[in-house]
Amino acid sequence: MSTLMKWVLAFILLISIFHNTPSVLAGGETVTINTQSLNVRSGPGLTYPVVASIKKGEKAEIVSSSGDWYKIQLNSDTGWVASWLVLKDGVSESIQGTAVSKVDALNIRTEPTLNAAVIGKLSVGETVTVTGRQGQWASISRNGSQGWVHTDYISSVTQQTNGKTTETKNAQQFTVSVNALNVRKEAGLSSKVIGQVHEGDAYPVDAIDGNWVRISMGKDGYGWVYTFHGTLGPKKTKSEAASTTKQVTVLTNGTNIRSSATTSSAIVTRADAGDRLTVTGEEGDWYHVTLPSGQPAYIAKWVVSTGNVSQANMTTDKPVEKRVPGTLKGLTIAIDAGHGGHDRGTTGAQGTDEKYLTLKTAELLAGKLRAAGANVIMTRESDTYIALRKRTTISKTADADAFISLHYDANPDTSITGFTTYYTHSNQKQLATSINDGLANNINLRNRGAQPANFLVLRENRKNSLLIELGFLSNPSEERVLITEKFREQATHGIYKGLLAYFDEQ
Repeated sequence: MSTLMKWVLAFILLISIFHNTPSVLAGGETVTINTQSLNVRSGPGLTYPVVASIKKGEKAEIVSSSGDWYKIQLNSDTGWVASWLVLKDGVSESIQGTAVSKVDALNIRTEPTLNAAVIGKLSVGETVTVTGRQGQWASISRNGSQGWVHTDYISSVTQQTNGKTTETKNAQQFTVSVNALNVRKEAGLSSKVIGQVHEGDAYPVDAIDGNWVRISMGKDGYGWVYTFHGTLGPKKTKSEAASTTKQVTVLTNGTNIRSSATTSSAIVTRADAGDRLTVTGEEGDWYHVTLPSGQPAYIAKWVVSTGNVSQANMTTDKPVEKRVPGTLKGLTIAIDAGHGGHDRGTTGAQGTDEKYLTLKTAELLAGKLRAAGANVIMTRESDTYIALRKRTTISKTADADAFISLHYDANPDTSITGFTTYYTHSNQKQLATSINDGLANNINLRNRGAQPANFLVLRENRKNSLLIELGFLSNPSEERVLITEKFREQATHGIYKGLLAYFDEQ
């Protein structure tokens, strides 16, 4: 080969190396994963194959970037993640104000990530000073100490950004954001309850005392409510109030609308998925609605949604996708994190609340199943109360191939230990047995087996459904095991392996 040809080839090689080369970022930059489970790909784009999956809250070092993608270090390997699904660390917004904890035992962490150490807990209703914000985390000051809490579980009372303050004292109207809120005679949780207000109701604000507001209820007089159970804002005009009239969306075709608030009453008519009805009142687990004809009627709360539900989410005709053996691709799995909101579930010997533990387990399981190709539906993704019948409705609406309800057990006899997998209908036994075997092969607890039981979420759902009690929080020694991340990792892997084995045999 001539010398000239060698120089030409070298020049071409040099161009190919530097053409479209990803930009190298400054060393030490990290990102925090901001979605439940994030796919890591072999290249900077959605067309590249998935090589790994990482969980929400995990951190990774940035190696380089290309467009909207970051190349990150994963142990000894590297991979690419979408920049819009991660938070670049060190970028925080300066905010000054106060906030109130919406839940009890809210963890305060050393850093804005679920992997950070817990340095304290906030009680429900406790007020703290907010000093900044980073993504879904707020930095707080409490008794002279600094820490981080997740913003899903706090409610802002006052906030100051860039020198501009928004104060609750300027609020003219309070709008209720929970199903039912106690109205008290004085501004305090120990004060006498004099009435209740309901979600969507708006009342003029008469006075403010710290985190309490006194509202005017017309002929029912005045009363005090806690601000974090609603929103404060300017008084709305009649046209604005009319535009925010509460409506509910029907979730399934052929839903019964009845003459009174009971399943034994006469059926007035039937509604289909996507139909919207105006709510005029509530009676227990039922909404009083007005039909398009103007006729009053009742519809059960567990068969409707109060949020905006897309038609795609309500259809029962899901596209048929061929399942790939060895994966969960083509399957829809409904994961039900037991309890939530005012339903705390059981409380462990060391004070562990079941509702938080089931949610953590559900989030981890969802990430594993999505990584295996499954379409995952969560009955709840935060500390909210969901009625039992509504949980089954969510599964039915999604036409789920399997429904898995996650719980932790308790018994007055604190010596009882072990995990149990329950089913109700005979066609559910095979899946329950398979998942129970998967758990037995992955966790080191007593196996109480797959057993029949009469749980509503299984009885009302005749498709593949099961309820897992993942151990006894009432046993102090077992509780110490159950609350660890290692146990949740092993248990969710066992459930995943049981699902895979069952569907591979079908």
